[in-house]
Amino acid sequence: MPIQPVRKVVIPAAGLGTRFLPATKASPKEMLPLVDKPLIQYVVEEAVASGIQDVLIITGRGKRAIADHFDTSFELEATLQASGKVTLLKELQKISSMANLCYIRQKKALGLGHAVYQARRLVGPEPFAVMLGDDIMECQPPALAQMIKVYEQYQAPVIAIQPVPRDEVSRYGIIRGEQVAPGIHRITHLVEKPSPEEAPSNLAVIGRYILVPEIFDYLGKARPGYNQEIQLTDALQALALNTPLYAWEINGARHDAGDKMGFLMATIQLGLKNPELGNALRKYLKTLDL
Repeated sequence: MPIQPVRKVVIPAAGLGTRFLPATKASPKEMLPLVDKPLIQYVVEEAVASGIQDVLIITGRGKRAIADHFDTSFELEATLQASGKVTLLKELQKISSMANLCYIRQKKALGLGHAVYQARRLVGPEPFAVMLGDDIMECQPPALAQMIKVYEQYQAPVIAIQPVPRDEVSRYGIIRGEQVAPGIHRITHLVEKPSPEEAPSNLAVIGRYILVPEIFDYLGKARPGYNQEIQLTDALQALALNTPLYAWEINGARHDAGDKMGFLMATIQLGLKNPELGNALRKYLKTLDL
Protein backbone atom coordinates (compact mmCIF):
# COMPACT_ATOMS: atom_id res chain seq x y z
CA MET A 1 0.00 0.00 0.00
CA PRO A 2 1.58 3.34 -1.02
CA ILE A 3 2.23 5.82 1.76
CA GLN A 4 0.45 9.14 1.90
CA PRO A 5 2.35 11.97 0.22
CA VAL A 6 3.59 14.97 2.18
CA ARG A 7 1.28 17.79 1.05
CA LYS A 8 1.32 20.28 3.95
CA VAL A 9 3.95 22.26 5.81
CA VAL A 10 3.71 23.96 9.20
CA ILE A 11 5.87 27.06 9.72
CA PRO A 12 5.94 28.26 13.36
CA ALA A 13 6.15 32.07 13.35
CA ALA A 14 4.61 33.14 16.66
CA GLY A 15 7.83 33.66 18.63
CA LEU A 16 8.67 37.01 20.18
CA GLY A 17 12.01 37.40 18.37
CA THR A 18 13.76 38.55 21.54
CA ARG A 19 17.24 37.86 20.13
CA PHE A 20 16.70 40.66 17.63
CA LEU A 21 15.32 43.33 19.95
CA PRO A 22 14.81 46.23 19.52
CA ALA A 23 14.40 45.58 15.78
CA THR A 24 11.56 43.12 16.44
CA LYS A 25 9.67 45.20 18.99
CA ALA A 26 7.01 46.10 16.42
CA SER A 27 8.04 43.99 13.40
CA PRO A 28 8.03 40.17 13.09
CA LYS A 29 11.44 38.51 13.08
CA GLU A 30 10.26 36.45 10.12
CA MET A 31 9.97 39.65 8.07
CA LEU A 32 13.57 40.77 8.60
CA PRO A 33 15.04 41.29 5.11
CA LEU A 34 17.82 38.87 4.21
CA VAL A 35 19.44 40.70 1.28
CA ASP A 36 16.30 41.37 -0.80
CA LYS A 37 13.45 39.33 0.69
CA PRO A 38 12.17 38.44 4.15
CA LEU A 39 13.33 35.34 5.99
CA ILE A 40 10.00 33.57 5.77
CA GLN A 41 9.83 33.91 1.99
CA TYR A 42 12.98 31.79 1.62
CA VAL A 43 11.28 29.04 3.62
CA VAL A 44 8.00 29.14 1.70
CA GLU A 45 9.92 29.07 -1.59
CA GLU A 46 11.80 25.97 -0.42
CA ALA A 47 8.52 24.27 0.48
CA VAL A 48 7.02 25.07 -2.93
CA ALA A 49 10.19 23.89 -4.70
CA SER A 50 9.81 20.62 -2.77
CA GLY A 51 6.33 20.03 -4.17
CA ILE A 52 4.22 21.39 -1.30
CA GLN A 53 1.37 23.80 -1.93
CA ASP A 54 -0.47 24.00 1.43
CA VAL A 55 1.39 26.19 3.91
CA LEU A 56 0.13 26.56 7.49
CA ILE A 57 1.78 29.46 9.32
CA ILE A 58 1.48 29.63 13.11
CA THR A 59 1.24 33.31 14.05
CA GLY A 60 0.61 35.45 17.11
CA ARG A 61 0.12 39.08 18.08
CA GLY A 62 2.02 41.58 15.96
CA LYS A 63 2.49 39.17 13.02
CA ARG A 64 0.02 40.69 10.56
CA ALA A 65 2.85 41.78 8.27
CA ILE A 66 3.45 38.13 7.35
CA ALA A 67 -0.05 37.70 5.94
CA ASP A 68 0.17 41.09 4.22
CA HIS A 69 3.42 40.09 2.53
CA PHE A 70 1.90 37.00 0.90
CA ASP A 71 -1.37 38.77 0.04
CA THR A 72 -2.17 40.63 -3.18
CA SER A 73 -1.35 44.34 -3.06
CA PHE A 74 -3.71 45.87 -5.61
CA GLU A 75 -2.55 49.46 -5.16
CA LEU A 76 1.15 48.64 -5.40
CA GLU A 77 0.65 46.36 -8.40
CA ALA A 78 -1.39 49.04 -10.18
CA THR A 79 1.37 51.58 -9.55
CA LEU A 80 4.05 49.24 -10.92
CA GLN A 81 1.88 48.47 -13.95
CA ALA A 82 1.34 52.17 -14.67
CA SER A 83 5.05 52.96 -14.38
CA GLY A 84 6.08 50.07 -16.64
CA LYS A 85 8.00 48.17 -13.95
CA VAL A 86 6.95 44.80 -15.34
CA THR A 87 9.76 42.74 -13.75
CA LEU A 88 8.93 43.97 -10.25
CA LEU A 89 5.22 43.46 -10.90
CA LYS A 90 5.73 39.83 -11.91
CA GLU A 91 7.91 39.26 -8.84
CA LEU A 92 5.20 40.56 -6.51
CA GLN A 93 2.50 38.54 -8.25
CA LYS A 94 4.60 35.42 -7.88
CA ILE A 95 4.79 35.95 -4.09
CA SER A 96 1.03 36.16 -3.69
CA SER A 97 0.32 33.12 -5.87
CA MET A 98 3.11 30.69 -4.98
CA ALA A 99 1.16 28.65 -2.40
CA ASN A 100 -2.11 28.17 -0.53
CA LEU A 101 -1.49 29.87 2.81
CA CYS A 102 -3.49 29.47 6.02
CA TYR A 103 -2.81 31.27 9.30
CA ILE A 104 -3.36 29.73 12.75
CA ARG A 105 -3.18 31.89 15.86
CA GLN A 106 -1.05 30.71 18.79
CA LYS A 107 -2.45 32.77 21.63
CA LYS A 108 0.56 32.27 23.87
CA ALA A 109 4.09 31.30 22.88
CA LEU A 110 4.73 28.12 24.88
CA GLY A 111 7.45 26.52 22.81
CA LEU A 112 8.00 24.91 19.41
CA GLY A 113 6.06 21.78 20.34
CA HIS A 114 3.07 23.85 21.41
CA ALA A 115 3.21 25.83 18.15
CA VAL A 116 3.19 22.66 16.04
CA TYR A 117 0.31 21.27 18.13
CA GLN A 118 -1.87 24.21 17.07
CA ALA A 119 -1.92 22.84 13.50
CA ARG A 120 -3.37 19.42 14.40
CA ARG A 121 -6.90 20.04 13.10
CA LEU A 122 -5.83 21.46 9.75
CA VAL A 123 -3.09 18.87 9.23
CA GLY A 124 -5.50 16.01 9.90
CA PRO A 125 -4.56 12.32 9.52
CA GLU A 126 -1.65 12.71 7.13
CA PRO A 127 2.11 13.27 7.19
CA PHE A 128 3.34 16.85 7.18
CA ALA A 129 6.51 18.92 7.22
CA VAL A 130 7.68 21.45 9.77
CA MET A 131 10.09 24.20 8.71
CA LEU A 132 11.68 26.77 11.00
CA GLY A 133 11.93 30.25 9.54
CA ASP A 134 15.41 31.13 10.78
CA ASP A 135 17.17 28.16 9.14
CA ILE A 136 17.85 29.21 5.56
CA MET A 137 19.00 26.37 3.30
CA GLU A 138 20.99 26.49 0.08
CA CYS A 139 20.59 22.98 -1.29
CA GLN A 140 20.00 21.34 -4.63
CA PRO A 141 17.68 19.52 -4.57
CA PRO A 142 15.99 21.56 -1.80
CA ALA A 143 16.58 20.34 1.75
CA LEU A 144 12.91 19.47 2.27
CA ALA A 145 12.78 17.56 -1.02
CA GLN A 146 15.78 15.50 0.15
CA MET A 147 13.92 14.63 3.34
CA ILE A 148 10.70 13.72 1.55
CA LYS A 149 12.70 11.23 -0.51
CA VAL A 150 14.06 9.64 2.70
CA TYR A 151 10.54 9.58 4.16
CA GLU A 152 9.24 7.79 1.07
CA GLN A 153 12.10 5.28 1.19
CA TYR A 154 11.80 4.38 4.89
CA GLN A 155 8.08 5.18 5.34
CA ALA A 156 8.82 6.81 8.69
CA PRO A 157 9.27 10.33 10.09
CA VAL A 158 12.54 12.10 9.32
CA ILE A 159 14.34 15.03 10.95
CA ALA A 160 17.20 17.06 9.49
CA ILE A 161 20.56 17.01 11.23
CA GLN A 162 23.98 18.57 10.81
CA PRO A 163 27.27 18.01 12.63
CA VAL A 164 28.21 20.97 14.86
CA PRO A 165 31.29 21.74 16.95
CA ARG A 166 31.12 20.04 20.34
CA ASP A 167 31.16 23.38 22.15
CA GLU A 168 27.94 24.40 20.33
CA VAL A 169 25.78 21.36 21.15
CA SER A 170 24.03 23.22 24.00
CA ARG A 171 22.29 25.37 21.36
CA TYR A 172 20.51 22.43 19.70
CA GLY A 173 18.57 19.24 20.09
CA ILE A 174 21.11 16.41 19.76
CA ILE A 175 20.54 12.84 18.56
CA ARG A 176 22.10 9.47 19.20
CA GLY A 177 21.57 7.05 16.35
CA GLU A 178 22.77 4.14 14.27
CA GLN A 179 23.88 4.92 10.73
CA VAL A 180 21.88 2.73 8.34
CA ALA A 181 22.97 4.32 5.05
CA PRO A 182 25.19 7.22 3.97
CA GLY A 183 23.78 10.30 5.70
CA ILE A 184 20.85 8.39 7.25
CA HIS A 185 20.62 7.47 10.95
CA ARG A 186 18.02 5.46 12.85
CA ILE A 187 17.47 7.59 15.97
CA THR A 188 17.61 5.94 19.38
CA HIS A 189 17.72 9.02 21.60
CA LEU A 190 17.19 12.79 21.47
CA VAL A 191 17.94 15.42 24.08
CA GLU A 192 17.21 19.16 24.00
CA LYS A 193 20.20 21.52 24.45
CA PRO A 194 22.51 19.24 26.46
CA SER A 195 25.84 20.34 27.89
CA PRO A 196 28.91 19.23 25.90
CA GLU A 197 29.61 16.61 28.57
CA GLU A 198 26.08 15.16 28.40
CA ALA A 199 25.54 15.31 24.63
CA PRO A 200 25.19 11.85 23.05
CA SER A 201 26.84 13.09 19.81
CA ASN A 202 27.52 16.26 17.87
CA LEU A 203 24.66 15.63 15.39
CA ALA A 204 22.33 18.58 15.84
CA VAL A 205 18.67 18.78 14.90
CA ILE A 206 18.12 21.67 12.49
CA GLY A 207 14.92 23.32 11.36
CA ARG A 208 13.35 20.75 9.02
CA TYR A 209 11.10 17.81 9.94
CA ILE A 210 8.84 15.30 8.18
CA LEU A 211 6.36 14.12 10.82
CA VAL A 212 3.39 11.78 11.10
CA PRO A 213 0.05 12.69 12.74
CA GLU A 214 0.82 10.48 15.74
CA ILE A 215 3.17 13.22 16.95
CA PHE A 216 0.12 15.23 18.01
CA ASP A 217 -0.77 12.58 20.60
CA TYR A 218 2.63 12.99 22.21
CA LEU A 219 2.55 16.77 22.01
CA GLY A 220 -0.88 16.83 23.65
CA LYS A 221 0.45 14.87 26.62
CA ALA A 222 3.82 16.62 26.82
CA ARG A 223 4.86 18.44 29.97
CA PRO A 224 6.97 21.60 29.91
CA GLY A 225 10.63 20.73 29.42
CA TYR A 226 13.68 22.86 28.74
CA ASN A 227 12.98 26.53 29.50
CA GLN A 228 9.50 25.52 30.77
CA GLU A 229 8.25 25.13 27.19
CA ILE A 230 6.58 22.27 25.30
CA GLN A 231 9.54 20.92 23.35
CA LEU A 232 9.12 19.17 20.02
CA THR A 233 12.33 17.26 20.78
CA ASP A 234 10.74 15.67 23.88
CA ALA A 235 7.73 14.52 21.85
CA LEU A 236 10.03 13.09 19.18
CA GLN A 237 11.94 11.17 21.85
CA ALA A 238 8.67 9.63 23.05
CA LEU A 239 7.65 8.85 19.47
CA ALA A 240 11.00 7.17 18.78
CA LEU A 241 10.31 4.65 21.56
CA ASN A 242 7.33 3.32 19.60
CA THR A 243 7.93 4.25 15.95
CA PRO A 244 11.02 4.18 13.73
CA LEU A 245 12.47 7.69 13.49
CA TYR A 246 15.23 8.66 11.10
CA ALA A 247 17.65 11.56 10.72
CA TRP A 248 19.06 12.87 7.45
CA GLU A 249 22.30 14.84 7.13
CA ILE A 250 21.34 17.65 4.77
CA ASN A 251 23.38 17.96 1.56
CA GLY A 252 24.01 21.66 1.10
CA ALA A 253 24.63 24.85 3.01
CA ARG A 254 22.66 26.00 6.05
CA HIS A 255 22.56 29.59 7.24
CA ASP A 256 21.54 30.03 10.88
CA ALA A 257 19.77 33.38 10.86
CA GLY A 258 18.32 32.93 14.33
CA ASP A 259 20.43 35.55 16.09
CA LYS A 260 22.14 38.82 15.18
CA MET A 261 25.54 37.35 14.38
CA GLY A 262 24.14 34.48 12.35
CA PHE A 263 21.87 36.89 10.50
CA LEU A 264 24.82 39.15 9.62
CA MET A 265 26.83 36.17 8.39
CA ALA A 266 23.91 34.93 6.28
CA THR A 267 23.43 38.42 4.82
CA ILE A 268 27.06 38.61 3.74
CA GLN A 269 27.17 35.08 2.34
CA LEU A 270 23.93 35.39 0.37
CA GLY A 271 24.75 38.95 -0.61
CA LEU A 272 27.99 37.80 -2.21
CA LYS A 273 26.03 35.26 -4.27
CA ASN A 274 23.38 37.75 -5.36
CA PRO A 275 23.74 38.35 -9.14
CA GLU A 276 22.91 42.06 -8.83
CA LEU A 277 24.83 42.90 -5.65
CA GLY A 278 27.56 40.28 -5.31
CA ASN A 279 30.38 41.94 -7.26
CA ALA A 280 29.81 45.37 -5.72
CA LEU A 281 29.63 43.90 -2.21
CA ARG A 282 32.82 41.92 -2.75
CA LYS A 283 34.65 45.04 -3.89
CA TYR A 284 33.36 46.97 -0.88
CA LEU A 285 34.43 44.30 1.60
CA LYS A 286 37.95 44.37 0.18
CA THR A 287 38.20 48.08 0.97
CA LEU A 288 37.55 47.57 4.67
CA ASP A 289 40.45 47.74 7.09
CA LEU A 290 39.92 44.43 8.89
